[in-house]
Amino acid sequence: MTGQYLKLELHNLYSSPSIIRMIKSRRMRWEDHVARMGETRNAYRILVGKPEGKRPQLTGSGEWPKGHPLPLPSWGSPKLALSVPNVEQYEDLASNVELTVQQLLQAHNYNSVGNLLRFYEAFRASGESNLVHFYRSYLPPVTPEHYTCVGLALELLRRLSNLETKFPGLTSRLYLASCEESIEDVDGYIREEPCKTSVEKEHVLVALRVEVAGRPGILLLDPGYHIARAVTVMADNLYPHTGWFTQSDEPHCRKEYQYTLTADGNYIIWRDRETRSGLESISIAAVYVGCPFLCPVTVTERRNLVYNFRSLLSRDTKGHLVAGIYFKITDNARVVMDNGSFSFTAFYQIGCNTKRLKVDFNRYLDMQQKSSNDTRIDTAIAICGQQLGLPPGQLEAIVTSLATLLADDSFREQLLGINQDINDVACDN
Repeated sequence: MTGQYLKLELHNLYSSPSIIRMIKSRRMRWEDHVARMGETRNAYRILVGKPEGKRPQLTGSGEWPKGHPLPLPSWGSPKLALSVPNVEQYEDLASNVELTVQQLLQAHNYNSVGNLLRFYEAFRASGESNLVHFYRSYLPPVTPEHYTCVGLALELLRRLSNLETKFPGLTSRLYLASCEESIEDVDGYIREEPCKTSVEKEHVLVALRVEVAGRPGILLLDPGYHIARAVTVMADNLYPHTGWFTQSDEPHCRKEYQYTLTADGNYIIWRDRETRSGLESISIAAVYVGCPFLCPVTVTERRNLVYNFRSLLSRDTKGHLVAGIYFKITDNARVVMDNGSFSFTAFYQIGCNTKRLKVDFNRYLDMQQKSSNDTRIDTAIAICGQQLGLPPGQLEAIVTSLATLLADDSFREQLLGINQDINDVACDN
């Protein structure tokens, strides 16, 4: 009787609708996790250029202290320098690398919208209500359709491996460098190795330590910031050192960049000079090039999931923006949406001119409320989507999904809360 009773109880338990939903939810999460792990393992293989089973551990230390908004980052052993006997041979190397960067920029969009939408869809499918809890268990996938700086850097490493025959030793010496943006106390920050508990490492680049005729330097590549050149940072600031250069020059804003190596060779100071309406401002970032960054997915890609500025952008071979959309997530987004003024900016090319258009997200929440200028908006979105390389109708589907996401007050507020927690941790840098 006891055995029959137990079987009956188990049957009743596993026939319960709530239990069935829980099992299905956990199975979906597990299947999604397995798929993401496969994608991430492929990304890691790209990072180290080694076959499965021979690569070092690249998920970081695995430490994620309770109450800390991000896993703790970790770094590997320093890479050897690539020795180039003279400037002429270095110029040949830099020119081949630069061409690879330019081809990458044109081939792949920068996309911090896709990873947000997938994060939201996975959260809803999980049945979770606590985003902080889900955030800790979610491993962001890295796929070619949704490259942020992480995916672009990993893809660049893969492409640069094709130059190994011409430049022996190149592949094994390339590595990812981690970057901390908007540093206030630069001298204090670069005095020692990055503090694991007070950094967010929101950006990654590709680096190569070089010796040009015995002179030390770093070759730096940044497809995530649309930089279409191989930046050379020599310790002595002499040729082939890259000085100030103009990254973009538009009627409303000019951006110029400069990179210098610290005396110990562990950091590159990146100065971003922006001029608007004749007013100049400079922000400073620190790129840690002392050791390879080992957790681009678990830390950087995860951090970018909750960032409050999102964009989907296509670039040409020179790093110029061709088309795209961008917007900011705010804590009062729903209120502003109800007033019909919460919007994203879409831009695209007509002839030699860039057209920009602000579009209300709320028009995609209620498609029946069409205004008289909707045909103009639909045409603009169609052109923008085409110049992004998307299939017809896909950009409209993307912004419709974004409108739904932003109208979800609970998700949006929790996402912004995590973002603020990360900002608070890094605020003293």
